[in-house]
Amino acid sequence: MAYNDITPVKLGQAAITASVTTLYTVPASTRAFVKNLDIVNTSAGALTYRIYFVPSAGSAGTGNAIFYDFPIDSKENIQWTGTQILDAGDTIQIEASGTGITITASGAEAV
Repeated sequence: MAYNDITPVKLGQAAITASVTTLYTVPASTRAFVKNLDIVNTSAGALTYRIYFVPSAGSAGTGNAIFYDFPIDSKENIQWTGTQILDAGDTIQIEASGTGITITASGAEAV
């Protein structure tokens, strides 16, 4: 697959809840580059969160966690910058210890 057509995109933005939720699914015939995650706690108390990069047809777990029970203080913003490659059908899944955390994932898609 050639990466001649790369489009920067917001991969997803959502409030993280106390159950595992899919933030983003890589479209068919596409690879995604995850470049940035912004996580903010808007609640009055400290919380923890989990972020998983899950292979197609897989499920969220310790084997594919990028953050696991990571603490975030009240009103804190955490920014992760790096490079992770996701293949078609792979997902970014999220969960938190309670409500009040928002995540924004940015990167690019290549076809």
